[in-house]
Amino acid sequence: MAKEVAVSGVTVEAAGHPIVQDIGFELGSGEVLGVVGESGSGKSTLALALLGFARTGATVTSGQVSVDGVDLLALPPADLRRARGRKVAYVPQDPATALNPALRISTQLTEGLDAPALSRVRQLLDTVGLPSDDAFLRRRPRQLSGGQQQRVAIAMAIAAGPRLIVLDEPTTGLDVATQSRVLDLVRELCRTRDLAAIYVSHDLAVIADVADQVVVMYGGEVVEHGTAREVLTRAAHPYTRALLAAVPSATHRHRLVPIPGRAPGIDETRTGCAFAPRCDHAVPACHTTPPPLVRAPSGTLARCLRVEEIAHTTRTAPRAEPHQPADHQAALLSVSGLTAGYHGRQVVFDVSFDLQHGECLAVVGESGSGKTTMSRCLAGLHPEQQGSITFDGKPVPAAAARRDVRTRRELQYVFQNPYGSLSPHRTIENSLLVALRHYFGVATREGRRRARAALDRVEIPARLADRYPAELSGGQRQRVAIARALVCEPKLIICDEVTSALDVSVQASVVELLRSLMSDGPSMIFVTHNLAVVRSISDAVVVLSQGRAVEAGRTERVLGAPAHAYTRSLLAATLEVPQS
Repeated sequence: MAKEVAVSGVTVEAAGHPIVQDIGFELGSGEVLGVVGESGSGKSTLALALLGFARTGATVTSGQVSVDGVDLLALPPADLRRARGRKVAYVPQDPATALNPALRISTQLTEGLDAPALSRVRQLLDTVGLPSDDAFLRRRPRQLSGGQQQRVAIAMAIAAGPRLIVLDEPTTGLDVATQSRVLDLVRELCRTRDLAAIYVSHDLAVIADVADQVVVMYGGEVVEHGTAREVLTRAAHPYTRALLAAVPSATHRHRLVPIPGRAPGIDETRTGCAFAPRCDHAVPACHTTPPPLVRAPSGTLARCLRVEEIAHTTRTAPRAEPHQPADHQAALLSVSGLTAGYHGRQVVFDVSFDLQHGECLAVVGESGSGKTTMSRCLAGLHPEQQGSITFDGKPVPAAAARRDVRTRRELQYVFQNPYGSLSPHRTIENSLLVALRHYFGVATREGRRRARAALDRVEIPARLADRYPAELSGGQRQRVAIARALVCEPKLIICDEVTSALDVSVQASVVELLRSLMSDGPSMIFVTHNLAVVRSISDAVVVLSQGRAVEAGRTERVLGAPAHAYTRSLLAATLEVPQS
């Protein structure tokens, strides 16, 4: 029986080098194909190629993308433009790239319709679970939450009735509850509209929840392909197994294992397996012989010369023991009756907690729960706040400008976006030197030594010291932002969603880096919506809902036996990669 979607031999090149090469799969109506891999593996390039599109400097050089019997890549440009939306549609990671900030929601939804009608627009909103009243239709994107914006983007994508929808990281950065609603929507659309969907993500737990088939990409190639259960529970390729070892779990605490090295660049010459330089199972032949895609004992297709041996190797997750905090009687940080608001509207209500020396306290909750507002209050970055904050036994003023130099130095903040910590106009070394000169008055020579030592501590090579933030990857920028905090010799580091946009291996390396830093002394407040990461790194948890602390306690107790219904709902929405 012919499949709704048949892809074969898709290759995209830039400057004569392949970015993705010889990609093929088939997908029936109602099915979801998950595409996973690290940043730089070619996932987004493939997603765009399925629409016959390539970014500036790249070209789709060969292949077929047949949707409902029509080969999109063989269409003349005008016909291909008409097919986008009618045959295949695209939902980007950031809905801001799909939505015009100047236009009302009703206007944007009618653009994809041959015969615009208000009743049709209301039906689309009902389909994606959004209000369809006049007040909502008059809104502009900035007046919607991130989850609402993503649902509007999906409504726009399905407006013209496509047969294939390509979703490129649509839930990255969303809290677990909003993510769950978006995934439910994708599954329901595929079932009720006979849509085929391709879901691109670096989150293996999301893929386990939504996908029927999984394609694992590395270096622009498919390295493993099979059903979701086969790939995620019986992986036969070392790269797939390495990705799985980097995934945290909300049900048990274990040490995350980052993948050593880095993904290959498109201009690097390959003489064997692309993953061989990073692979623990590589033998000399792996560096010289390109492996074919073969059937593994697990049932998957795997691109590996040693697939038979690896398929029968047991995967184990190393345990991570809870931190042993230093023996102090008094808490490092005490917060009592903290309230905060914006322009007179209160958003944080009477929050109190203690942080012990040497511990990691996680602050969790949905988007809009008050996590970031509260953490900015602690750092003295939020003007409208009341309550008391005691740091290292001394009360501290609410505003950072009124705090003494020692308090500002010892309480450091790492932003979700590293550009919040790093100036784009300074080299990364100079960003660290500014802090060293300000707090310690060190000379340039000593400052450079300390800066290089801090960069080495976060595993940033000295050769990158003269680069600007824009020349680094997202994970490297986040590590530099952490180094920028470390040179201040802090007693407390506040990390605000520092892993939310990182792929699974980079997330693992940052989490393990933070774990190692705490063993040397600094305490940490880790703000996140990812309960799996919380289980991996934190000793205690504060759960915020609508600005109120609804539950607090040791991590094992809060996540193992939650007392509040809201905490239980967050855990119920948290996805897990199946173990067997």
